[in-house]
Amino acid sequence: MKIIKTVNELTEFVGHTLERGESIGLVPTMGALHDGHLSLIDQAVKENDVVIVSVFVNPTQFNNPNDLATYPRKEEDDFRLIARCGAAVAFAPEVSEIYPDGLESDKVFELGTAAEVMEGKFRPGHFQGVAQIVSRLFQLCRPKRAYFGEKDFQQIAVIRNMVLSEKMDVEIVACPIKRAEDGLALSSRNQLLTAEQRAVAPEIHRALADSVDYSKEHSVRATHDTVVERINAVPFMNVEYFEIVDGRTLLPVEEWEESPYIVGCITVYCGDVRLIDNICYRK
Repeated sequence: MKIIKTVNELTEFVGHTLERGESIGLVPTMGALHDGHLSLIDQAVKENDVVIVSVFVNPTQFNNPNDLATYPRKEEDDFRLIARCGAAVAFAPEVSEIYPDGLESDKVFELGTAAEVMEGKFRPGHFQGVAQIVSRLFQLCRPKRAYFGEKDFQQIAVIRNMVLSEKMDVEIVACPIKRAEDGLALSSRNQLLTAEQRAVAPEIHRALADSVDYSKEHSVRATHDTVVERINAVPFMNVEYFEIVDGRTLLPVEEWEESPYIVGCITVYCGDVRLIDNICYRK
């Protein structure tokens, strides 16, 4: 596996790869890799000739400076894991390589209403930052396919909108959520939980999973309220938002009959650690 740190070296590698007629799969990450990331890499390796895994903590998608400062970084461990999965390249640039003209950009991406709700509401500018880095990685890596985990359900919808609006020739592959044995969705941020917080954090998924059966005989509002009340009753836990939405538009639904595809998306603070998860109610 090659570790590439500069845009020039990456451009040369990608050029040679495409000249050979080989397909490129891209797995964008912010590092601190876990089994969820590795499942994405494994799938990419199976479906492409060459796989590039980016390891880059993107500053433009953080609206909270403390969140950026505390985001876990384990680059050497990441490289070992990427190599073990069989990827060809770990691309780990400095910020100046990705943003040589600085972090500010006049480019405004058309991301649709999917970028305005939930995370878009609570983290202003977040999805413009995501679009900024993902579009840059697509430009540099020229992948046939790019792989994202469904834990970031809204992010996938936003990236697909970006691909359409920018007329990008790349397939977005959504991969199932990877969970710990106790149900907690795997996340790099889980490493920031204390032992006591980690012990209760699986209640997020348990509450969501139990609410699927509950929803069969109760309204959208009642389902919403029972999830929020249950999680907020757990020590250390505070629901920032829980939205039950159309799985295509990400707009809220008030009745189960409004859409054949309905997803519940939740963000919970466990102590100071912000965790996200989702569950499908109808599909």
